[in-house]
Amino acid sequence: MSGVTGIGFAPLMPWQAIVAVAALALLLLIFGMVRGARGSIIRAVAVTILAAALLNPHLESETRRGEPDIALLVLDESSSQNTGERREQLAQAAEAVREKVGKFDDLQLRVVHGKETKDGTMLFDEFDRALADLPQGRFAGAVFITDGQVHDVPKLPDQQQNQAQSKGNANGQDKGEATGQEGPAALPDGPVHVLLTGKPNERDRRLTVERAPAFGLVGKSAQVRVKVEDRPDRTQNTASLTVRVDGGTPFQRNVRVGAESDIDIPIEHGGNTIVELEVQSLPNELSLANNRAVLSVSGVRDRLKVLLVSGQPHLGERTWRNLLKSDPSVDLVHFTILRPPEKNDFTPLNELALISFPTRELFEVKLHEFDLIVFDRYFERGVLPPAYFNNIADYVEKGGAVLAAVGPDYAGPRSIYRTPMARILPGAPTDRVFEEPFRAQISDVGMRHPVTSGLLNADNKTPEWGHWYRQVDAEVTRGETIMTGVNDRPLLVLDHVGKGRVATFMSDHVWLWARGHENGGPHAELIRRLVHWLMKEPDLEEEDLRAQVEGDKLTIIRRSLEEQVPPVTVTAPSGSQETVTLTPDGRGAATTTMTARETGLYKIEDGRRRAMAAVGDLNPPELSDLRATPERLAPYVKATGGGINWISEGIPDFRRTRPGRDNAGSSWFGLTRNEAYVVTGVKQMPLLPALLFLLLCAGTVMLAWWREGR
Repeated sequence: MSGVTGIGFAPLMPWQAIVAVAALALLLLIFGMVRGARGSIIRAVAVTILAAALLNPHLESETRRGEPDIALLVLDESSSQNTGERREQLAQAAEAVREKVGKFDDLQLRVVHGKETKDGTMLFDEFDRALADLPQGRFAGAVFITDGQVHDVPKLPDQQQNQAQSKGNANGQDKGEATGQEGPAALPDGPVHVLLTGKPNERDRRLTVERAPAFGLVGKSAQVRVKVEDRPDRTQNTASLTVRVDGGTPFQRNVRVGAESDIDIPIEHGGNTIVELEVQSLPNELSLANNRAVLSVSGVRDRLKVLLVSGQPHLGERTWRNLLKSDPSVDLVHFTILRPPEKNDFTPLNELALISFPTRELFEVKLHEFDLIVFDRYFERGVLPPAYFNNIADYVEKGGAVLAAVGPDYAGPRSIYRTPMARILPGAPTDRVFEEPFRAQISDVGMRHPVTSGLLNADNKTPEWGHWYRQVDAEVTRGETIMTGVNDRPLLVLDHVGKGRVATFMSDHVWLWARGHENGGPHAELIRRLVHWLMKEPDLEEEDLRAQVEGDKLTIIRRSLEEQVPPVTVTAPSGSQETVTLTPDGRGAATTTMTARETGLYKIEDGRRRAMAAVGDLNPPELSDLRATPERLAPYVKATGGGINWISEGIPDFRRTRPGRDNAGSSWFGLTRNEAYVVTGVKQMPLLPALLFLLLCAGTVMLAWWREGR
């Protein structure tokens, strides 16, 4: 396309010179006219023609190439589009828009994909970036395909907001307030239209967690506050809420619809407790995705109460006391029974000390208040009757813990193994006591057990620890031997008894490490791990499956005493499953890391164990309200002159409109025709030939000379 676009000038001499000559001529003409000289007007015409000739006027003609306008198609592909038939509607509408817009030769269509973050659906961030990349003056408009649940809708300036609300509801949209980014929006130069997936007046029930504690005390309950809402209207007074803790047996509570309700969650162990909440669904409900909520409560122990019972004073007695007192989370109660068995003066037991030994309070009344009982070289003295030993065995079977660090008396007739405690002790003593130097060794099972797995390098099974000099021999009838001593005989044996745990140290010489004998050994770390394993610390479970999340990386850790670890099945929030193989590390743990492509709760199972991990926000804004709605976008759309239509009611036609005209109707959307172009060439043609200028100038000069002569 080409044509004359205007008049240009190409001066034959500098502008300053032309102005100076014209000014001088003008002064002379004025002087002549004042003196009454004849022909002054003709001379003025001659000077004007001469000045015009010096300016060299010409016609300009441009060759232009028309540029197509650009429209943007913004797609909301967030997880809320998985509701009902919205995903299919999205695909069909996008294809229809491409087909309809493709019929215009002077219009291009660019597709923009929105993104979903922890803050919800973000469409306008990507829309603004796409606008910034467009050539100036070529934006024809945009079409958003979404369910209306957009969380970054720009705010409008006050004037535009009022204007948008005063226009009414020209296209049948609901009124609403724009929510989203801080500060007023800079509106685009074209209309923004919206095609809504879903259906009008959808029905949905929503469960929200109003308040949840980050921590809870083990053995107590944490209170969680929830709220159930029915939208658009409340249809029931109460609803049944199902609660599942750590994937266990669910229990139910009735909660009021539209009001806050408090739910007590039992915290049974340290570490994270995963709580799943699910409210009863409505008939013909839109989606069950927001009927569920998941939260994590970290279980912490208030104070660990430990009872240390020493049988007689010895060099290692203070070592046990110091180790237990050094842990700030432990409350220690320590008693030493001083009466030797050979004392036969018939002195009553209650007269052997200023304070009588509170046997009944400790081993009957308050026994179950202790998290752990430690017997340090204790043997049967006749102080504790058999019924109390039977209480201790019952205490362990019901969930308690006992640690026995035995001495030579364990092999004798007064051994605590000769009491009712025998049913919980894993090692039956023989009549042998080894009195010779030896180094404690970690067994093959111990290299995989969390109590001892980190004490030695995986490739170094020969410790350089200090020697011990006494070990009581025993035959292990159950449990796991994680450390050995003389001739590979059992040194440290662990066992699960009922709901409780028992550990037996077959030597009383661990204090040598504490004193630094022959460079000592890892006594503090060993005892710390042993005590916390007995009190069921989650990080020290020998059979455990857990998952850790860092960003979008899901790390699965399976700890086991077995050498072969089975593969695990990972169930994504959408329900899709994937089987993954774990890589052993030689220390009882096998791990793998995978990419978590979905946001929500992942379930990991290996047939025996089950773990859960939350990726991203467990209760994201994206799922807080799943109803399709025009309310969030309506003010912004109206301010740009666009329109809103439901896909379920049909895809509107598209028209090209001129700037300033209406861009939306009841069944059509308009895209602005900007008529943008690029200049590819410019031609210049003289306004008058040079000879004609010369003749005109000479003619007027001669006419002025003739006029002066009359």
